[in-house]
Amino acid sequence: MKQCDLRPAADSSLPLEQRRCAACEGGIPPLLPEQVDGLLSRLGGGWEVTAGHRLQRELRFADFAEALAFANQVGALAEREGHHPELLVAWGLVRVTLWTHAVADLTENDFVLAAKIGKLSEASQRSDSICG
Repeated sequence: MKQCDLRPAADSSLPLEQRRCAACEGGIPPLLPEQVDGLLSRLGGGWEVTAGHRLQRELRFADFAEALAFANQVGALAEREGHHPELLVAWGLVRVTLWTHAVADLTENDFVLAAKIGKLSEASQRSDSICG
């Protein structure tokens, strides 16, 4: 079984949204609570740790179409990163839940993808205010 590379990333000084998710098929320990707290503080608002080992954020939109469009953008990002969130799409709402499935807990990959999703959200809100 392939394991995640546990060496410090060469780009660890980069902001989370500028990093890449690393391939992982298990065999690594989850983040420690203090690591989770440190990474959570770097994400900005809206993200929370739920059930002790899930990273979650709810994003609001004007209607179902906007929510679905955003969820599709997240899906495309997840495919590029090779790290896939659980998405719930409802009228005016997208709930994103992240965890590393192979570890059944949180790893740095979850925070990297969360930061990238946060940037997508900011861009979506800016385009809404320009067009709306």
